[in-house]
This record gives sequence, C-alpha cells and structure tokens, in this order.
Amino acid sequence: MLRFETAGESHGETLVTILTGLPSGVPVSLAFIDRQLWRRQQGYGRGGRMKIETDQAHIVSGVRHSMTIGSPIAVLLQNRDWKNWTEAMPVEKFEGSDEKAKPVKRPRPGHADLAGVLKYNFPDARYILERASARETTSRVAVGALCKLFLREFGIEVLSHVLAVGNAALNREVAWEEIEALAAKDEVLLNCVDPDVEQAMKAEVDDAYKNGDTRGGIFEVVAHNMPIGLGSHITWDSRLDGRLAQAIMSMQALKGVEIGRGMVTAISPGSKSQDTIQYDKQGREFRRGSNLAGGLEGGITNGQDVVVRGYIKPISTLRRPLESVDLDTREPSFAAYERSDVAVVPAAGVIGEAMVAIVLAGSFLEKFGGDSLAETRRNFESYQEQIHAY
Repeated sequence: MLRFETAGESHGETLVTILTGLPSGVPVSLAFIDRQLWRRQQGYGRGGRMKIETDQAHIVSGVRHSMTIGSPIAVLLQNRDWKNWTEAMPVEKFEGSDEKAKPVKRPRPGHADLAGVLKYNFPDARYILERASARETTSRVAVGALCKLFLREFGIEVLSHVLAVGNAALNREVAWEEIEALAAKDEVLLNCVDPDVEQAMKAEVDDAYKNGDTRGGIFEVVAHNMPIGLGSHITWDSRLDGRLAQAIMSMQALKGVEIGRGMVTAISPGSKSQDTIQYDKQGREFRRGSNLAGGLEGGITNGQDVVVRGYIKPISTLRRPLESVDLDTREPSFAAYERSDVAVVPAAGVIGEAMVAIVLAGSFLEKFGGDSLAETRRNFESYQEQIHAY
C-alpha cells in the first residue's frame, strides 16, 4: 500500500515526510522534485514568506544512487524562516519563553483557529495555525513529485492550469499541449493558458491588494495518457473518483471539487451529458466522442484524461481583518493578521497535481503490484496486451 505521512509546523525548524510503498528501481531526480517545489512557490499574489523560503528536498533514506530501493523514503524540507522563530516556538520551554511567544488571541473567520482552540483546549490559536497552515503542503508536493516520477515510467503525466481567479474566468476547452507549455515556463503569473484572461485575473488580484482583501478561484488538474481500469465499482471506498475528491478536499481552503464537467452535466439533459462510444477497427480500440466524465466511469478510469477541478476559497487572513472575539476578554475585536498571500490559485493547482499523482500512483500499484519497477512493468504490459486483444 502506498501511503505517506507529514509532520512539521509552518514556522518550525523543518518539515518531515515519509513515503512508503514505492517499488524499488524508480529513477529519482532531485532537480525534478525541486522544480515542483519551485512551481508551488510561484504565482502573482503570493506573500512575503515565498521571498524567504527556497524549498529544496533533502532525501535521507529510501533512495540510493538516484534510485528507490523499496524502503520508506524520508524527505526533509528546511524552513528558512525558522531562524526568526526559534524563541517563539522552542521545542523545550526555557526561562522567559512565555514572554517570547507570539500568541494569537483573535481567531480568524474561515481559518481553523477557533475550532482548533476549542477542540484541543489551547489558550491561543498559535498551536493550531502552525499546523493548519498551507505550509504543510510543501511536503505533499515533494511526495507528489516522487509519485509523478513513478507514473512517468508508464507514460502518465500530471499537470494543472488555472481556470478562474475571482470573477475572471477562462471559458473554453484547453488542449494538453497548452498545459505542457505552461509547466515549462520559468515565469509564472497566474498559470492560465490564455494571456488575455490571465491579465484579467491579475486585475482581480490587484483589486484585492488595493482593498486589503483576498481572491479565490478554480484550478484544473489533468492526468494525461491514463490506462483503462484503475479503481473499481465494487465498493464505495475503492471508487477512484471518490478517492480523488477526498484528496483534493483535504487541501487547505478547498471548498469544492469537480470530476470532469460535473457541474455542467448536473443541469444538462442526459442525452448531452454522456461520452459516446465508438470503435476504431483499424486501431482495434474503443474511443469516446468527448470527455465530460473526466476519464472516470463507475469509479474506474476509462482511458481518457482524468480531469479534476478544485474550488479554493479566498485566503482567510485579511489585511483588513473581519469581526472576531478576543479569547481572553470575550470582547468584540478584529481578527489577527499575519503575513499572508492574497491569491494562491496557481500554487493550489500544483498541490492538486501532487494529490492526484499520489492517489493515481497508489491505485496503479494496487492493480499492478510489484516489489520492483521491473515487476510492475511486466504486470502492466501484460494487462495492456489483454486490453488490446479484447
């Protein structure tokens, strides 16, 4: 079973990740992993934290000579901002440490602050927000990069692009080649394939900056060159679309998820909501007239691109704070403000890629197994022969 665990706080010394279940023999490129971490930090509207951090993966186990060895992979990600928080967030209490702490007594609406304080019985929200922070997703992107490297061995690629920021939205079909071209860029504005729409998105972010506000939006993750047959219709928790939805919804600030064109087909006639089936006798393969289902039918991949959209709300930390209550006095107050982003939709897309890659890699290994990449490949190729011989 492919599984991972993350640990670490936003302003702690380091983030720690352990991934288990990848077979031996998977080529590992630190440059590729660092590139994904870099992509997560990009985008117009990011805050000052991104100017401090330069995320690079430090693998301390599970990989030797640029190859997985089948054992747990441990990845460390240094928080460079830690040097500014050593006295505020020490592991061990010291004399005078209470005076050095940076308590958060005015919970932010929309954040985990108040619910976490009440659940864990803490005197302030510092203990909650440090772990609830999206800084944790740095670890997910590192794990996702390892899973992408595994999927690449079978021709599967996972990328994302931005469909909407605030009220500015892209309303046309997007080709895979356009998404590939975006991912290759060394400059990221808002990761939209259409330059004119991207400028409208930038105007949305500028307006938020000017008014001390924030903006949310929609990103789309596409898994290209998918095989038929990952996932299952047999049980509720083996349906792959359910697993993908849970993975996306586990991301901070995500409030909605869509598989394919689920929102459109929900209000369309049935005759216009299905992907028609054709058969190519020369190529001896089944084909579809569209991909409204987002590559999944009955919880099973059908060979088309898997398409997942995430709907992210505006960041809850506002420079013009909303109404709140002081935890000590219970008097009305304005919510606390800490250095934060204004818009994070492109970064959320990269994190979404990671989560989709993790789920797909896990489902792939469930179906094809193998303790080594060579064994997994033999199983996969045998299955492909079965599909093509049908």
